[in-house]
Amino acid sequence: MADGRFAPSPTGPLHLGNLRTALLAWLFARAVRSRFLVRMEDLDEATARPEHERSQLTDLAALGLDWDGPVVRQSERRHLYDEAIARLSDAGLTYPCWCSRREILDAPSAPHGDAPPGAYPGTCRDRDPASAPRGRPPAFRLRAGGARVTVADRQHGEFDGVVDDLVLRRGDGTPAYNLAVVVDDAEQGVDQVVRADDLLASTPRQVHLARLLGLTPPDYAHVPLVLAPDGSRLAKRHGAVTIADRGSPSDVLSMLATSLGLASAGERVTAATVLERFDPDQLPSEPWVLQPNQI
Repeated sequence: MADGRFAPSPTGPLHLGNLRTALLAWLFARAVRSRFLVRMEDLDEATARPEHERSQLTDLAALGLDWDGPVVRQSERRHLYDEAIARLSDAGLTYPCWCSRREILDAPSAPHGDAPPGAYPGTCRDRDPASAPRGRPPAFRLRAGGARVTVADRQHGEFDGVVDDLVLRRGDGTPAYNLAVVVDDAEQGVDQVVRADDLLASTPRQVHLARLLGLTPPDYAHVPLVLAPDGSRLAKRHGAVTIADRGSPSDVLSMLATSLGLASAGERVTAATVLERFDPDQLPSEPWVLQPNQI
């Protein structure tokens, strides 16, 4: 058994890339008769909206993707993240950071090789708080020590990475994604995470953080992205990429299933039919590039 989940940010309608990942996460879970959970990653109060949550849930249901139990919202779970940060702080594994985004970008590269994109160079790691800028609340970072972590990914095999001193809580008090997702998956009993492979580089961070908190990391399957005709990651700016744009959930499900080799072009299928045909060993390993006539 491997309980899975889909965890979108309710900042707008789901596009074809989001929906394809949701379908795969549902297929992986339902193929082994496991629970499938939906969690809203709505910690960013500036962009998360209830109306977007409603539209996303409507779209999932329209495709035939059902879920178990109530929808969980990160905005209602801040106490769990605070407790996790307190445990790490008590163990001497956190420190305050006053760096602005510009200062991080302008700083020399992190000293460890194979660091993830945007790795923090450690500017404030041993900084005297007395020298900190006044009036700027600090973020809190993990004292990772350049730990090297190997992740066994179902689709990519072993992936090795160095963990930087990632943010645990932003300066405005908002818990960071990497912390929240680790705490949530463990607390909800999620032991299989299926998500887009652009997040693979951050996975060593999350595995390391889980182990520091005494949690068992889930199994991972990072699946290929959907790309626009120009090769960039698909986004709503590319045009008709949502169910509302397409008009028919059935058309969208057929298109997604075809892209996964689970339906013939133009074939009408249901989620149940796609599930019957699903074989994780036969999934495409390359991104799905939409053609101009598909947008």
